[in-house]
Amino acid sequence: MLFCITTNYTPKALEAMAKNPNTNRREAVEQLVTAAGGKLVAMYGTIADGPGAMVIFEADPAVAPALVGVAASSDGVTNVKLQRLFTGDEVRAIRQKRVELQKSYKAPGQ
Repeated sequence: MLFCITTNYTPKALEAMAKNPNTNRREAVEQLVTAAGGKLVAMYGTIADGPGAMVIFEADPAVAPALVGVAASSDGVTNVKLQRLFTGDEVRAIRQKRVELQKSYKAPGQ
């Protein structure tokens, strides 16, 4: 399954990267994801809520929250969020299932 982690760097991390601007965070992230049995798909820098990163990876659903735990427990990032990503085919299947299930649902008062 595909997942996306978004996060912001802490002032401590930004200071460390300023001292070594050639630091390669992608290598560190890839090493962690690989150690968890996953595969790094992409990594991007973000700026929406301050300097940060977006990591897209493939992993077992039980592994993704563990990876978030590792990241969140470091002093390097804050505002860590995990999202499950869905392919177009998965979204279509979800829509079809929703239509099927809608027949079984009754809203309050009905």
